[in-house]
Amino acid sequence: MKVILGLGNPGREYALTRHNVGWWVLDHLASEWDFSAWKHDGDALVASGLVGPVKTRLVKPQTYMNLSGAALRPYLRRPSWEPASDLLVVVDDVALPLGRFRIRPSGSSGGHNGLKSIEGVLQSRDYPRLRIGIEPADERRRSGSLSDFVLGTFGVEERACILERLPILTDAIALAVREGIGAAMNAFNARDEPC
Repeated sequence: MKVILGLGNPGREYALTRHNVGWWVLDHLASEWDFSAWKHDGDALVASGLVGPVKTRLVKPQTYMNLSGAALRPYLRRPSWEPASDLLVVVDDVALPLGRFRIRPSGSSGGHNGLKSIEGVLQSRDYPRLRIGIEPADERRRSGSLSDFVLGTFGVEERACILERLPILTDAIALAVREGIGAAMNAFNARDEPC
């Protein structure tokens, strides 16, 4: 089973924040792929279905961001499940320009608390991730602390930029599920234009 883990914070007050872009992507995937309704499963909300012939589960941790890795513990107990080949984490990235994205097979947390939690649970950095840029073109939009910025809401044009990216992100994730992270990197990393 492939697991696509979207990072975000639970609660209505966080739904439209920059830090919840991973959940926006998963909600779009669940709708586009006609997956099951979201249901509670341990520390997460999950929706399941098929991407081509591949059993796939979408996972939205219901802990706060810095405890996101807890949602992966049940999968680690499955004897044939391997994070390096069966997991894709979808995450916001303040170091990438708004609307750009990068698919990588491994890497550091880059200071992201959700990724730090995942590394702690997996005891490894070897898991694929799709990083989605949230850095604004206008630096004045990023005044104040980093925490305030990522927990702030997008402006109208910024939000539209992210929403416009959802179809290409869906195609990239579907390819990663069906053919592997390398195929998705080769096909899509060169197509990530900023807004």
